[in-house]
Amino acid sequence: MKKIQADETTPAQEVEIVQFSDAGENQGATCVPKIVKSEEEWKAQLPAEALEVTRHDGTERAFTGAFWNLHDDGIYRCACCGTALFDSGTKFDSGTGWPSFWQPIAEGNVQTVEDRSFGMRRISVSCRRCDAHLGHVFPDGPKPTGLRYCINSASLQFAKPK
Repeated sequence: MKKIQADETTPAQEVEIVQFSDAGENQGATCVPKIVKSEEEWKAQLPAEALEVTRHDGTERAFTGAFWNLHDDGIYRCACCGTALFDSGTKFDSGTGWPSFWQPIAEGNVQTVEDRSFGMRRISVSCRRCDAHLGHVFPDGPKPTGLRYCINSASLQFAKPK
């Protein structure tokens, strides 16, 4: 997907997301500017692995990410823009080696699109605010949703409740 960079003649696109405190408290929906940066700006902001995963649709190796085996209470935020994406209360051990969640913290904070790369048909998950690639969602998760959001640690930041 080609990303268009805003300039002074192009009004910034806005998206609606739900804000959350680090304690997981819903602070309501709000319209915020869509974050669009150049490759050089992302490269200056992100570590190499996070850049590869979030901006180039990469995947970290299983059982290597910082959060696959983390069991602390808190909020998982986008590594690129800080948008709240998942709550630790929906995290489960899928045995896959990646952080897995049965639902996002707010449906509107993520977006999904069909991914037909590598000869497979999957559903890719990204951050609504900055289009960061997060991972994929599969229909083999636990109740109540039956979904498994299989997310790369490199696409996340973890915030403990304050």
